[in-house]
Amino acid sequence: MRSIMVPFVVAPPTGARIRTRLRLNARDEQVLRAVGEQLGQLAGQDLAFRCRLGHSPDRWAGRKRALTAQASSRWAGAITRTSNDQWQRGRRNLLDARIGLRRACCTIRSRLAAPVGGRHGRVRGYASQAERFAKQCRLQNLQTRLDQVEERIVQGRVSVCRSGRALARLRHAAGRGEPGLTDAAWRARWQAARWFMTADGEAGKPWGNATIRVHPDAQWCELRLPTPLTTLSNTPGRAATYRLSCPVAFTHRRAEWAAQAASGAVRYDITYDPARGRWYVDASWRLVARSMPSLEELRQDSTLGVDLNAYQLDCWVLDSSGNPIDTPHTIPLGLAGQPASTRDGRLRQAVAAVIQLATTNGCRSVTVENLDFADVRQTGRETLGRGRRGKAFRKAAAGMPTRHFRDLLVGMATNAGLWVIAVDPGWTSKWGRRYWQAPLSRSTRSSITVTGHHAAAVVIGRRGLGLGARRRPGVPRVHRRMGKGELPARPDLGAFGRQGPGPPRGQRAAAPPRKTRQAERTAPGDQVAQDRPVSPVSAHRH
Repeated sequence: MRSIMVPFVVAPPTGARIRTRLRLNARDEQVLRAVGEQLGQLAGQDLAFRCRLGHSPDRWAGRKRALTAQASSRWAGAITRTSNDQWQRGRRNLLDARIGLRRACCTIRSRLAAPVGGRHGRVRGYASQAERFAKQCRLQNLQTRLDQVEERIVQGRVSVCRSGRALARLRHAAGRGEPGLTDAAWRARWQAARWFMTADGEAGKPWGNATIRVHPDAQWCELRLPTPLTTLSNTPGRAATYRLSCPVAFTHRRAEWAAQAASGAVRYDITYDPARGRWYVDASWRLVARSMPSLEELRQDSTLGVDLNAYQLDCWVLDSSGNPIDTPHTIPLGLAGQPASTRDGRLRQAVAAVIQLATTNGCRSVTVENLDFADVRQTGRETLGRGRRGKAFRKAAAGMPTRHFRDLLVGMATNAGLWVIAVDPGWTSKWGRRYWQAPLSRSTRSSITVTGHHAAAVVIGRRGLGLGARRRPGVPRVHRRMGKGELPARPDLGAFGRQGPGPPRGQRAAAPPRKTRQAERTAPGDQVAQDRPVSPVSAHRH
């Protein structure tokens, strides 16, 4: 049995990113399309050259010098920096793939070593000889893929798709997969995703950027034109720049953006969405580093335990002693079968409800499980059951937005002044059902149903507070949730009560509770007439 991971405080985000829409006219769209296509071609050429270098030095200075003649010095710097980042990300993806393939091969080999229908220690063998043979074939396939990945890592040969692998695969589903997606529509999305209009911020330049510049007060936006497109400039007497005709203003976190643009660096990205026919500009900057509180400081206040499930978020507020307060809360998600934009909006709404719930109850932290279902893709077939039940469970686990939920929660909690505590997810559901579900159902009013997920949220919150998941045995029922200090002691140390003798000076647990024995009573016998509340004469007459 593995050990429980130590809880930790999740680091707040180091940057911020906001977006606004650009309402361009025909001339503005023509200029932006020309700039995006010109820089996109240069970005593709530079990325291909960087991938061919492999583990060799990236030759950043030479690449930037060659691109400067075709664009500008600042555009060349942004392109080469992006190419280096993409190559590094592709290499990290190869390393992650190698770890997953090794883990899957090791798991299958351990099960192949066990007899069919039996066990080898704690490892269970396969149910039938046919299943064992199929797993042997799968092991050979995984081993071949692992050898290919190992070879690519040694050679430094990574695979990078500038417009995204998901969009590249969607090409084969055009006309029959996504509704309304034709070849022309897919081609427009593909070309727009390969455009490049990203300008890195510069702290020493006016308004934080010298390539794409947005004025917070005057609300104008202008961008530096590449060398082949200098004839498109509409600012005579100045450098080759183009100023958009529409006003540009950010509404979300406007004050922070304006302060950063006046004193620091701001990065801008201009993108186009062909499906909606809309242009957007994103502004991003680095936040000031915040001092993180320790776990001991956060454990002095209440916390909100949150259990993430496939269909809802189950929450319960716990005080600093680990006692559940008030009633449980369930926040529905409704993500199944919805498009990506709808799922993102509903998940944001659910996280906002969690933040509001924690703020209303005076919590200083939100405690969640440190979930990462990356293993489901590799070892899930071997460890999460078999047949229809196992397949359904793996599908539900893989569909849970663990990473997106964690990123949204950390960012929104930081804006609300809250901190996120991550705990080990092991056995939270089992221990919650075994030790907490029944007692919480008795202490909660009958109109509210306490589920196993609510009990798991209590265990998650207690782990964040540094307390045990189990209820304490050997003490009265009303004190079993206590997690700090000494056990409750009775004022009269020599008195014997319903719960047994009191613990001497609070150092020893009380005796197990015992129910009071029912009194021994004799059943009433036959009554004669003298015992009845009537006269003998009337009794004789009847």
